[in-house]
Amino acid sequence: MSFSNMPTSSIQFLPINPKHVAQQFSRRKKLEGARFILDEIANRMLERLQYIRLEPNTLIDMGCGPGYRVKALQARYPNVHYIGVDSCHDYIDEANNSLGSKGFNALINKIIAKKQPSFLLKDMADTGLAPESAELVWSNLALHWHPCPEYVIKEWRRLLTVGGLCMFSCFGPHTLIELREAMIRANLKTQMMSFVDMHDFGDIMLENGFLDPVMDQEMITLTYKTPEKLLADVYSLGGNPSVQRSNGLKGRGWYEKLLNSLEQGRKADGMLHLTLEVAYGHAWKSGTIKGNIPGETRVSIHSIGRI
Repeated sequence: MSFSNMPTSSIQFLPINPKHVAQQFSRRKKLEGARFILDEIANRMLERLQYIRLEPNTLIDMGCGPGYRVKALQARYPNVHYIGVDSCHDYIDEANNSLGSKGFNALINKIIAKKQPSFLLKDMADTGLAPESAELVWSNLALHWHPCPEYVIKEWRRLLTVGGLCMFSCFGPHTLIELREAMIRANLKTQMMSFVDMHDFGDIMLENGFLDPVMDQEMITLTYKTPEKLLADVYSLGGNPSVQRSNGLKGRGWYEKLLNSLEQGRKADGMLHLTLEVAYGHAWKSGTIKGNIPGETRVSIHSIGRI
């Protein structure tokens, strides 16, 4: 689906506490419980990269976690300088110790003359990296964890060279819909995660100087025999950092209500279902961007002579 002639709009701040995002992922250590979906979506993104002609000198992995994508991206681009960015201190420490300058991997890279990966503890919307310093920004299932994805996309544009590519995946509004319905049936009042529609991302990318953003999505249905396993996977995927979620520990009665309500949602196949709406997007950075004044267009000084 292409967004070439659509009206533009902006996303409001999402009710997400970024400190809680980092804290909750710290509790999940190596993300082992969520690797099944993180790896699958990353592989689907890598397949899409095969059809794109691009040889980046520098690649920035936004929301890199413990650095699980380093080897695959370096295999795709053997000469690239990989930079990982994440707001979770534990993940950046782990990545630096296992893959960065502190790890045995550094010696191997030196021997085979491969560029050393680097990892930064930074907000995706404020990395502190130099403008126009990368040809590729990659982000796998991370954008939905930020309270203002529009600011993140602005930062991506700032970091990309003219003609550079951003490619990302994130969860969309139908994600966890069965859990939302179960919460309503059980009359359990708490705010759940908010997810952005892919059309809004296309609009924002157009507003911020990306050419012909292409968005598409797919529904992935996970099936479970027990509601306990379903909730365990929801927890593994990141939990709930919503600012208005109910506070305090939930009692056994609260969870029993939720488990019973989930049981009421069993499908004809006898299984419990959990939907993940995955949105994919990619776009190229143009040399111009619309200004705030009607009729105004701004041209990047770095693009002069190249557009």
